[in-house]
This record gives sequence, C-alpha cells and structure tokens, in this order.
Amino acid sequence: MVCSIRIVAVLIWAALVSNSPAAGVRHITATADQIIFKVETLRAPSKIVELQPNESPGDATNAPTVITRTKKGTATISIPRFDGARDRIYSGFVALENNLPVGLVRFVEEWNNVSKHNDLYPKSKSKKGLQVQMDDDALALGVKHAALNLNFGQMVALQPAADDLAWQMDGRTFHFRQGYVQSLDAKIKPLSEAGVTVTLILLSYEGGDAGLNKILLHPQFDKTCPEHLGAFNTTTPEGLAWFKACVEFLAERYSMPGFPHGHVANYILGNEVNSHWYWSNMGRVTMQQFADDYARTLRICNTAVRKFSSSARVFISLEHHWNIHYAGCDETQGFAARPFIDYLSRITKSSGDFDWHLAFHPYPENLADCRTWNDKTATLSNDTPRITFKNLEMLVRYFRKPELRYHGEPRRIILSEQGFHSPDNVEGELLQAAAYCYAYRKAASLDGIDAFILHRHVDYRDEGGLNLGLWRRNSDSPRPSEPLAKKKIYEAFRLADTPAWRDAFEFALPVIGIKSWRDIEAHAR
Repeated sequence: MVCSIRIVAVLIWAALVSNSPAAGVRHITATADQIIFKVETLRAPSKIVELQPNESPGDATNAPTVITRTKKGTATISIPRFDGARDRIYSGFVALENNLPVGLVRFVEEWNNVSKHNDLYPKSKSKKGLQVQMDDDALALGVKHAALNLNFGQMVALQPAADDLAWQMDGRTFHFRQGYVQSLDAKIKPLSEAGVTVTLILLSYEGGDAGLNKILLHPQFDKTCPEHLGAFNTTTPEGLAWFKACVEFLAERYSMPGFPHGHVANYILGNEVNSHWYWSNMGRVTMQQFADDYARTLRICNTAVRKFSSSARVFISLEHHWNIHYAGCDETQGFAARPFIDYLSRITKSSGDFDWHLAFHPYPENLADCRTWNDKTATLSNDTPRITFKNLEMLVRYFRKPELRYHGEPRRIILSEQGFHSPDNVEGELLQAAAYCYAYRKAASLDGIDAFILHRHVDYRDEGGLNLGLWRRNSDSPRPSEPLAKKKIYEAFRLADTPAWRDAFEFALPVIGIKSWRDIEAHAR
C-alpha cells in the first residue's frame, strides 16, 4: 500500500511539473552558513521540504518541513545551512502545495564562499600523463599528469585500530586506515610537489569483508560480475554516510594550505561506466536506471569535493563505445556513451546544474591492434560507432554543444586511460611507439583536451594478454608488473613534450603512412 501511494504521488508530481515547469523551488544557493531559495508557488499555504540525496519525490509528503509560506508568488528565502552538526548542503528541496510536490526536487547549484580551501587549479606545461607505478621513473620521464587508483574498501576502517585516522561529519566519527592513506600520501606528494597534476580514480572493489561490501557496494551489485568492481552505494543511509565521509576526507586532505600531504586536482567517479557490468556493477539495469543512480552519486561526490576545494574537478568515466555498446554485453550490461551523456546532462541540469567533466578512454577499436589510424568504426560522422584517437576531434566538437555546457563554457575533457598493445617482437614495439606518437600529436593539437594519461607504466601480467606498458615486465617474477626493460615507446614518451619531439617522432611517420604531423594536426583542429 505504501508503495502504491508513493507511485501515485510521483505521477501527480510529474503532472504538476508538466503544467507548471517554473513552479516550485527554482534555484538554490549555498553560502558559508545559509541555504538560499528562489521559490515560486501557485497557491497558499505552501511549504518547502527537505529530502536526503537517496530519497525520491515520493518521500516528499513525509519529509521534514524547512519553510512554510502563507503567500503565493515568488520569493527569496533562506534557512541555516547547518541543522546542528548536519550539513544541509547535500540535501534536495521541493515545494509542496496541498501536500503534493510542485516542481522538481532541486539541489544546490550556486556556491558562494563555501569551499574551506581556496586552492588554485594547477597549470600544466603539457598534456603528457601516465598512470604511475614508479614515482621516480615518472618524474624522470617528465610527466605532467598522473592518475592513481584508490579503492574505498582498502581505506575504510569499520573496526579501527588505535592509530587509524578519524573524520568528523554530521556529528559522527568515521575512521580510515592510516597505512593505506599514508601510502597514498607517499605517491601523491612527490608528484604534486614536482608540478604534476594528480588525478585520483575512485573505485570500490568487492572484498572479503561482507560488512564492508554491504556498506560500500551498490545493493544491486551482482557477485557474478567478472571484475568484482561495483557501483558506489549511495542508496542506503549507511552507504550514503560512508561515501560522503570518504570523499570529504580525501578532498580536505589533498587541498589544505601548503599541501602537506600533496595536492589532488581531479577525482574520477568509477571506471568506464558505459560498460557497467564489468567496471561499475549495479546488476542488470537500463541506461536510464544506471544514469539516475550515477547522477545522484556524482552530485554527492562533487558537493563533498567543493566543500573543501574551490578548484578540484569531478569527472565521469567513459570508454570508446560512442553510439554502440560493447559487443561483449547486452542492453542491461552496457550502453553507448553518447546517449548517456545527453541524458545525464538533462537530469543534472533539471535539478540544479553542477560542474562535472569527462574522463574518456579512446582506446583503438581493437585493443590487440595498436594501429588506431586504421580504425574503421571511428569516423567523422555524428553516428560514429566509436571515438578513438583517429576521430578524437568528434569528442571535443560534441562537448561544445550549447546544451552540454556548464555556465556557457564546455566541460573539461581529460583522456585518463588508454594504451597501445605491443606484441612480443621488434615490430610490435615499433608499432606501439608509433601509435603513441600519433595519439600524442592528435591530443596535443586539440584545445578541448587537457591531458593524455597513458596506461600503463609497466606491462601487466593479468591484462588479458595485452602489453600496454612503457616497460616490459619480468615474466619470471611472481609480481604481475615488475619492470625488466624499457621498450621503444619509452623514449618517444619521454621526449613527447620537449623541443626534441620532432626528431624523436620522425621514425613514426612512414609507419603511420603520413608525410608530416601537420596531416593529422590540421585534421584534428
């Protein structure tokens, strides 16, 4: 019966929205101590109620009232941002008339003097980046961008030790494993101190602790998924609390003045979510179901980051299937990137836009063949099946569309994971190195691309037979990625953003089949 009442309420709410699109809460601003609403109500009395991020419009009739109005029309009204120790900055708000929702549930979309730290976004000297395994070697290579994986399951301490790190949020204490956090510091600090723009990829793997899995993994997580990598749990109160605490803890730690633990500029939410069955599992769902859940988590993540950093950016993660989904899954396991972006943009704008950005993976169409310049399914048509380095300009062009912009400006794009396979022979290393030269010149020539972060630093044993590294691994070692010897790509990578790049890249021109780098750079522009 309760379920039926909620469904009816949602249907009535939808009808009211369609009849009065401007009614209800129209805009929300947060300041250091206030939440400020612009409201238009059609009749009196009316009220504004507060919803938690994991609640739906169907919960509005039983939600706590924060404002009661005795007049109809437009008004600007404010309430305290804090309810005791609890921060309302994450909440959604909706107007009710005759105890039924009017207008959409809206969230904070304007931030005035909210961020605790006014850190500046780093200015990178080039787009050259790497998913770093060895800090010293990365710095010797001259990387300007670095991406690091972060697993929430290794960071959270449900049964804390005496020396674990405490975090206070909403009147509650959360704990994080000191050893794991310090290992992050040890990688992040030397990179950021050297002027490298650091990106954290936020992940939640299934682990051996059932209690931890229940909190961190989406309730619909399917244990049969191949990579044991889940969507985040922001649907249950406990999952929501821990997700907020995790991101707040990271945002504070890596944006505080002087950066005593290092500086993080970018946070990527999950991995390749358009192939969610493999890389962000929440069971078998439609694209819209996944996007609705992901949009909520994305907004929460952005809010947590923005509370502490005035400049850090939050990114969505997508792989190269643009108008098709990965052939290894069905419609409930994956979807095309383009309709997902369009849908995500619409639903985030409708409930209060915020500054999410794109981390894209333009791998070659065939991961085992690095000759991306030959990709057949990467075209300059709007219905191109894939976006790879061959047609990378299509991605930049798409994100310049007015309806996708944030405050009139295109959202930022980084290429956060892509690499080129080298078969175990001399020709394989030659082709891999040429592919990197091709890809780097394409990325460098596009103003809309901020970074090209190569995957991997060292070949990895358990990557489906792919050899994507700058280094060959030691196949006799029990470690999956112990470096053995540099490959031909190493020198091309090292010199890619130096004055010596032309000489270093010269070998690649006949391999690719072009006479000059202008042939692809002009095309890219």
